[in-house]
Formats: sequence, structure tokens, C-alpha cells
Amino acid sequence: MKPIFGLPLLWAIFTGGIHAADPSNWRVEAKLEIGFDSLNEVSGISRSPRFPNQFWLHNDSGDSARLFAIDQSGSLLFPQFLKFHGQKVVSGTTPWPGFKIELAANYDWEDIASDEDWIYIADTGNNGNARRDLGIYKVPQFNAGAVEKTRAMSFIPVAYPEQNSFPGENWHFDAEALFVDQGQLYLITKHRVAGRISQFEPGGNLYRVDSSPPAAGGKVVKVDSSSELFMVTAADLSPSREKLAVLGYRSLWIFLRPQKGDRWLSRLDQVLDLAPFEMGQVEAVTFVDEDLLWVLNEAGQVFEVEMPAQFGE
Repeated sequence: MKPIFGLPLLWAIFTGGIHAADPSNWRVEAKLEIGFDSLNEVSGISRSPRFPNQFWLHNDSGDSARLFAIDQSGSLLFPQFLKFHGQKVVSGTTPWPGFKIELAANYDWEDIASDEDWIYIADTGNNGNARRDLGIYKVPQFNAGAVEKTRAMSFIPVAYPEQNSFPGENWHFDAEALFVDQGQLYLITKHRVAGRISQFEPGGNLYRVDSSPPAAGGKVVKVDSSSELFMVTAADLSPSREKLAVLGYRSLWIFLRPQKGDRWLSRLDQVLDLAPFEMGQVEAVTFVDEDLLWVLNEAGQVFEVEMPAQFGE
């Protein structure tokens, strides 16, 4: 997602009625800055459940098909037996180029999600609502200190059943948020005014995507929607799978697990206004633990967001 102009005015227009959390009950602070030139437009982050202290990151559109990894201190992870360096220049080495993901292309990577076995990369950015090659790459979880490259094992196509023209009559088919729950993948859409790529509408739809290649042409299933969301850029499920964090340019929404089914947008618990913290253009979010999140902007600055102790009680 590229820079947006006129955002404060749009935000004031479209956020009436949202019940914001009291920021004084949350701890929000600038944690670190990755400071690596190749991570220049961060668009997604995901904590690896299989490999402790390992976080996957990727850039937005325009980059090659590659991932980067950092630990909780913000240091780059890569095979140390190779002649590369990380943030600190080392004589006789060159900068780490990232983990190449073969059999993949970064048309518009917008978010990333992880479970114990797989990394899921959402090539679902669709600013003009005209793409017909949307999908999610499925990549094996791997040890960032032992493997220099890998490949996509499959590409799960994504096609919205409500869209019959390209561009659509409604521009509600751009998904920049992905999360995984018990093997099921979910996308949350960002909405634009039809024909106006820089003008946004409130709301977001939740779609379920089978993590195995679908048999029926890649179509996904709409399972929920919310009028509270606005300009959604990322999502992540907590380690207990009881909380869903959804990130927008000026808000962080926290939803609780639905009492039945997968209508994840039906139990909005709190909304934290991010504007006072001057985070910039935030594009990525991940749970570090059950009550602690990282929010990243495109420049690679990491903000730590800790929920109140009584959250969810």
C-alpha cells in the first residue's frame, strides 16, 4: 500500500460511533528500529510458532519474492555460515539479500501469517480492484539460521464471488489483512470509493479461504463484515487464538473469539486510537505474546503495544 493523502480528514469523517479504549490503560512505546536498507517498505510481520524468537517480515509490491527474519531485539536472522552481514557492516561481506522464495512472485504482498507448519503470504493487494490473479502462497516454516532459501509449495487462488466485473462495481476487493485459525485462512478487505483509488469507505468484509487449493475456481466465502473498520492493513490472532487484532492506519481493533462459528468481526471488544502515538503509516501487526503486540510502520519502526492487565475480563 502506497502513501495516502488527506487521511486525518477522512478519519474524522468515518469514525463516528466507535468506542475507543482509554489509551492510559495501555502501554504504547517506540520499541526499536530495524534499520536495514533492504527492509524499506515493510508490509507484513508474523511470529513463527515453530521457531522461538523468530519473526518473518516482507516488503510491499515492487520487491522481489523474499522474506526477512528478525529476533525480538530487532536483529536480522540469517545463516551465519554465509558471507553476508546484517545491520552492521562487516568487512569482506555484502548485505543479506533475504530468503528467496522460489516459485513465487511479489505482485502485491500485503500480509503474512504463520502456524506451526506453514508460512502464508497474501499476494492479495488490489488497489484498483481489477486483479484476477490474487492468491496466497504456502511456504514451509524454516529455521532462519540454517536455510538460505525455500520455495512455495502451493499457491491458493483467491476470487471473490461477489465480484463479476474488473474493476468491480464496488471497490471492496482489496485485502491487506490475513490470519490463520486452526488451518483455515481468513482475509479482511479494505474498501475504496469506486473509481477513486485515494478515497476510502468505512467497513471491511471477512472471507474464509481453505488452506488447501480449492476445487471450485479459488472462490472464497464471506463469513462476516463490520462497519467499524476503516482502511485495514493487517491482522493477527493471539497465541491462545482467543483474540484477533486488526490494524488500520489510525486504529487497532481487538475482537474476541466468536461464541460459535467464525464470525470473527462480531465481538468487537476495544478500539485503540493510534493517532496520538505518531506511528506513521502502519502496515503490519503481530502478537509477541497473549497481551503484547508489535505494530510496524513501512519504515521498519517497531512499536510495542501492551494490553491492560484486566483485558477481556
